[in-house]
Amino acid sequence: MNFPGKIAVFGGGSWATALAKILLSTQLHIHWYMRRPDRIEDFKRMKHNPAYLPGVTFDTDRITFYADINQAVKDSDTVIFVIPSPFLKQHLKKLKTPLKDKFVISAIKGMVPDENMLVTDYFIRYYHIPKEHLAIIAGPCHSEEVAMERLSYLTIACRDPERGGQLCRIFNNPYLKSSCSQDVTGIEYASVLKNVYAIASGIYHGMKYGDNFQAVFLSNSIREMRRFLHTVHAEERDITDSAYLGDLLVTACSRFSRNRTFGTMIGKGCSVKTAQLEMEMIAEGYYGVRRIHEINRNRQADMPIMDALYNILYEHQSPAEVLKQLTETFK
Repeated sequence: MNFPGKIAVFGGGSWATALAKILLSTQLHIHWYMRRPDRIEDFKRMKHNPAYLPGVTFDTDRITFYADINQAVKDSDTVIFVIPSPFLKQHLKKLKTPLKDKFVISAIKGMVPDENMLVTDYFIRYYHIPKEHLAIIAGPCHSEEVAMERLSYLTIACRDPERGGQLCRIFNNPYLKSSCSQDVTGIEYASVLKNVYAIASGIYHGMKYGDNFQAVFLSNSIREMRRFLHTVHAEERDITDSAYLGDLLVTACSRFSRNRTFGTMIGKGCSVKTAQLEMEMIAEGYYGVRRIHEINRNRQADMPIMDALYNILYEHQSPAEVLKQLTETFK
């Protein structure tokens, strides 16, 4: 394996655009797969992504664009998937080029639908990628602040500490600091859970609960996250590290958080369908609620916040009634 070799970004959204910007601050050239050829042509002409983060300009001579996922994989050594989880399988169905000789990085903050699997576990089972050839990129980090070059932090989780360290150096620049971890499973689950709790935070915000309450809510959320992570992957970890608590805080509190925005719309009285239609980007937490709820049926971790969200989003129960009952359990 040639590592990191030629690096490719797969996806055309805001997070993919932010990661491409970061990579080009340390790499001379990258590959970039986008599904739509017309978007690629617009990108080349306008020198920025026509749909996301339009304020970020690119030197397109340093980018090789692909609309063919097979050619993109064939020409690359390290592939970074930044495709929203509900659409990942749809893209991978087109893939005939083997992935097992590539180094695969997931920057996806969700789980694979139907299988209820983490993205890395999906690649291991169905694409026969060794665990040591997988990594994830976690926050706390919003693409909008990367675009503005505000100081931000990433966590790179990889079971191979040497390769993890190399990736951290690739994702380090004057406005971005990266740290390494080997807790791939725990951080990947935490990346799903923080979106879930951000929706609940948004619902409370839409219902006019204040900052005092939000502090208590987030304290209970991080304890619930810790209980679930210990149940599904008992490993020594510091839940106050930025990949867990930090990512939760920024996703639940930031005006840039699409999951918080989605929840706020529901808290103000929108239906789930209306909120989804009005959102221009995917709120991964909506899908994460169902995935985690189904996993926890067998695991039986104590997750009252998750259960309440499932009842609101999928059982169509009243947010006001469900969340008022939930507040009685908080400490």
